[in-house]
Amino acid sequence: MNIILLSGGSGKRLWPLSNDVRSKQFIRMLKGDSGYESMLQRVYGQIKKEDKDGNIVIATSKTQVSAIHNHLGDDVAICTEPERRNTYPAIALATYYIKEKKNLKEDDVVIVCPVDPYVESDYFQRLKALDRTAIEGKYNITLMGVEPTEASEKFGYIIPVDNKEVSKVASFKEKPSKEKAEEYIKQGGLWNCGVFAFKVGYLLNKLPYVSFDDIYNNYDNLKKTSFDYEVVEKEENIGLVRFRGTWKDIGTWNALTDVMAENTIGNVTLDEKTENTHVINELNMPLLCMGLKDIVVAASTDGILVSTKEESQYIKEYAEKIATSAMFAEKSWGSFTIIDAGKECLTIKIKLLPNHSLKYHSHERRDEVWTVLSGEGEVLLDGTRFKVSRGDTIKIPKKAKHTIKALEALEVIEVQIGKDIIIADKIIWKE
Repeated sequence: MNIILLSGGSGKRLWPLSNDVRSKQFIRMLKGDSGYESMLQRVYGQIKKEDKDGNIVIATSKTQVSAIHNHLGDDVAICTEPERRNTYPAIALATYYIKEKKNLKEDDVVIVCPVDPYVESDYFQRLKALDRTAIEGKYNITLMGVEPTEASEKFGYIIPVDNKEVSKVASFKEKPSKEKAEEYIKQGGLWNCGVFAFKVGYLLNKLPYVSFDDIYNNYDNLKKTSFDYEVVEKEENIGLVRFRGTWKDIGTWNALTDVMAENTIGNVTLDEKTENTHVINELNMPLLCMGLKDIVVAASTDGILVSTKEESQYIKEYAEKIATSAMFAEKSWGSFTIIDAGKECLTIKIKLLPNHSLKYHSHERRDEVWTVLSGEGEVLLDGTRFKVSRGDTIKIPKKAKHTIKALEALEVIEVQIGKDIIIADKIIWKE
């Protein structure tokens, strides 16, 4: 299969663990074979297990590239938008990318799906059925429709002409009220899970570009709209493949806690009177909960949430009012956590993965001090290389070029001192 995974969004519904830097698909809360894994790791691994030779391209924004490499490694195909312009431009760009990078022909089929549903292996078997249906060419676009388990107001609905496994789409319905949802289900309506397939030439022949570079360089000319509005809802010949298995949108706390293998993650203690409560603690301190019922608690460097599970689905409008910078981020080289932010001083904990390094850079308006907490590494300071290990301290004056490489897993405390500590104060150099 040729699959485009859409990875976007800022995940405000899972605040404080998600933010403008760490979207929901990067939160490691799902139990995997080797510990906790993210939605991205789970879905990507499931695809590879079902189709080890499949072509997978992740369509995303520049802000997520580093985190994707952190979760999946360097050997992953990523199509990066020059700017965020909604799903229509993103899918168009990714289709050119997968065609050129994977040598696809115009009659080859591409499947587009979100990166963050909670699904089991039967979902990927239906993706294969979706692929086969699209290859047959009876429909210009083929969608996957999920049989509803409830009259949900969270999803759009697809109304097919009949109840066959594969059928023609009669109409689409926007996210409804509960009463309308019940009516759609009586009509045979299925959840629109945002999964669809088409032949490469179908989409590219609608666009006035000749190559990936051409569309990339003219990206700002593309209409800023969704693929559903621009393409799907204008197409009359649409087919549908029915899916009856597990499909969950775990973009809210009450939905996510339903699939957590354990009630607690991190340093958490619950008393015997606590019931149906899930607690996630990313802080380096104990968290005690007593007598709670039907509650979700999430604690991170960005903040602390305490909510009933029912009310947690309405978090977005409140989280958007909390204007703070992200205190934690994952990068291709590891991660950083802001420990303390003063007026002229910033303290950060840096974790470097083995054989990874920071970029060789300098600052014009701040000094830095590195203290190695654990591991071994190699520092390059103004052209001089030297080894460092636990307990070593390195002073880096402003304008000095510097980087550090982890020879094994490395933890470093970085203290930035200056009157103007901003991200823009960074100059990248070649080593």
